[in-house]
Amino acid sequence: MRVLICGGTGFLGKHIVNALSQLGHDPMVRSRHSSPALDFARCTTPDQWLEHLQNIDAVINAVGALRDKPDQDLQTLHMKAPAALFEACAQAGVRRVVQVSALGVDKSETLYATTKRAADDYLLALGELGQLTPVVVRPSIIFGGGGSSSKLFLLLAGLPVLPLPSVMRSAHIQPVAVRDLAEVLAKMAVSTTPAGVIEIGGPEPVSIERFIASLRSQMEYGPARVRLLPDWLSKASASLGDHLPWMPWCSEAAALLENNNITNPQTLADLLGRAPVDIRDMLATLPKGGRLHA
Repeated sequence: MRVLICGGTGFLGKHIVNALSQLGHDPMVRSRHSSPALDFARCTTPDQWLEHLQNIDAVINAVGALRDKPDQDLQTLHMKAPAALFEACAQAGVRRVVQVSALGVDKSETLYATTKRAADDYLLALGELGQLTPVVVRPSIIFGGGGSSSKLFLLLAGLPVLPLPSVMRSAHIQPVAVRDLAEVLAKMAVSTTPAGVIEIGGPEPVSIERFIASLRSQMEYGPARVRLLPDWLSKASASLGDHLPWMPWCSEAAALLENNNITNPQTLADLLGRAPVDIRDMLATLPKGGRLHA
């Protein structure tokens, strides 16, 4: 099958391309530098998408950002452009659409969550009308080489003294290896089942503090000395991150952590047909040169 991957040059997208190729399918990646060129955030009407859907059998939308940037706002990136894409798929007869969302968007009122949720709902509504066969995948934290959150976790894991906002001790996540998630998404694109909303988390719910400690152990370092930041300093650090586009820790991220980011771990294992990568083996999934050391 020929599958269009929106966001195919990004962190998750590159792994999806590889997973589709390994399954014997034909991944198609479009960007501003491809031919034909595609600027995702500027394709906000179905007509702009139709030329990119010729001879396409399925679509995976893996485009996303944590916050607004000068050249892309989340309302356009997460909702307007995807809605136009979904409408175009219905017009072009491309029935299978896989939307990569995020675990917890149904429980948060952040800009990230509300714009992602709006696109999810739009796609599912087209499915209810019988125009598409959609699946919305909501994963927990994704870990792998090249991921911005992963880089931050690895950096923190290398510190002998670890300053942490208190929410990183109380909030729980279910880290999922990017290669496991990519494999699931690739399989979903070339199948008509499952459909609807699928929540995906790794094999074990952990606090962010414990996950960082696990990474540190995998680096063969002893336990770090943890210093919990007072609330005012935690908020100040998040506000500082708002002004650093490369920093995944920001006010939006802090607000998203107000709810636990966990789900049934068996879902991922069932979809893979094997045991997923354990948090204690996450470091081994990184490519050579992708690890940080203190």
